[in-house]
Order: sequence, then structure tokens, then C-alpha cells
Amino acid sequence: MPSSARLPVVFFGHGNPMNALDTNPYAQAWKRLGAELPRPRAILAISAHWYVPSTLVTANQHPRTIHDFGGFPRELYDVQYPAPGDPNLAARVTELLAFYNARGDEHWGLDHGTWSVLVHAYPKADVPVVQLSIDETLEPALHFEIGTLLRPLRDEGVMIVASGNIVHNLHAFAWGRHPAEPFDWAKRFETRARELLLAREFDPLIEYESLGEDARLSAPTPDHYLPLLYAMGASDDRDRVSFPVEGIDGGSVSMLSVLFAA
Repeated sequence: MPSSARLPVVFFGHGNPMNALDTNPYAQAWKRLGAELPRPRAILAISAHWYVPSTLVTANQHPRTIHDFGGFPRELYDVQYPAPGDPNLAARVTELLAFYNARGDEHWGLDHGTWSVLVHAYPKADVPVVQLSIDETLEPALHFEIGTLLRPLRDEGVMIVASGNIVHNLHAFAWGRHPAEPFDWAKRFETRARELLLAREFDPLIEYESLGEDARLSAPTPDHYLPLLYAMGASDDRDRVSFPVEGIDGGSVSMLSVLFAA
């Protein structure tokens, strides 16, 4: 059913799973954003952590909370995010992405790329959530194209939420409680990405490997970077671009969030 208000698109830099439990500035900003944005009837989430060789859509009525990580405190594994699914939305997404042979899936659920952010933004878990996989076989331009195909959902009461990190290099990450200064390459790449987003010059961001050594260090694997392309694709010229959450964690993980809203 069409909505009276066009919903925004949000890219979240989700970072460390422990952000789900913390009340740090990132978590506080996610909470504020959830309170300030128009309330959606449902959320379509694209998470870095469902990276598989096909286009799948969670069709579960009650998607499970997936703890897809290791080596963290027991309390993190106890977190549950019991948001309902939305089989009708799942069917709508498969219709929109028929060219990509999208199909429903009842085995996956909500992974921490989705729930570690939503547990703060929508703590009551009362907004239905459907998750879309990232097809690892597709080139970057096709991930952007999928985002464009999802645009109609914004006028149907659905908020598109992409979750990854523009800079995500765990080999360089400073684990522990001590703050670490951001690497120069991380700062440069994040700054360049911000400039291109504000100018809506998306082509270099789609072909991000063309941006040189800073890009290769910032996105050594594509999984956490690609969700940004879905958010970019789902936006259009009517949207203003803003950055409601900022910061680089552990020296090498950008927590930058990008809001596309009219």
C-alpha cells in the first residue's frame, strides 16, 4: 500500500558486534536516528554478513536472531531481536528483482549486521524486517542496479537499510579498549567517499577499486563495502545526503552512516 511519505534510505556503518550492547556514541546516534526518522511499516535490510552466491530474501514469518561471530562475551550471544518478518514484502522484493532470479529463503534470519544496529534504532523490535542477501558473483555495478530496482519500496512504507562499513580492514584493527588513531589511508578514503557522495558522483564509488591504494586498504574484501552501493542505487536526485554518524573505530573501521532523504 502506498505511503503518504517517501521513506529515506540509510547506510549504517555497524562495526564491532559489541556495539549492540554498548551505550557508546555510535549506539546513541543510532537510537536518535530511529526516533527522528519517519516510522516505516517495514524495513528491508541489506547486510554485509549475508554474502552468498545468489539473491535471496528472508521469507520467514519469525526470522531467527543469528549470532554470526566468535570470541565475544556470552552476553552478546544472549541478545535476541525478535522482530517479525513480512512474507508479503519478501514476495514484493522477489518480484522487483525477478531479473536476478531472487527467491525466498526460510533458513536465514537477521544477522548482526542488521540487529546490532536495529536493537538501538528500533529497540522494541516491533517493525517487521526482511533481509536481502548480497550476491557475491555480481560485479559492483549490478549491486548498484539492484538498489535502483528497490526504489519503489520507498513509496510503499518501506525503509531500505544497508549495513556494512565504508572502511573495513580487520587486519589493521586495534582490538581492545584503548582508542587508536585512524590510519591515514582510512581517513583519506572516507573523506573521498564523503566528497563523492555529496556531489552524487557515484561512478567512482561503484568502481571503487579504481580509487587506488587507499581503496584497496580500506576495502580489502568487498562484503562490507557493497551495501553502500545498494543505498546509493535506492536514492535519487531528490535526496539530500547527510552523515548522521561519524568516526573511525580501531583505526581501520569507518562508522560513517549515510542518510539519503528528501
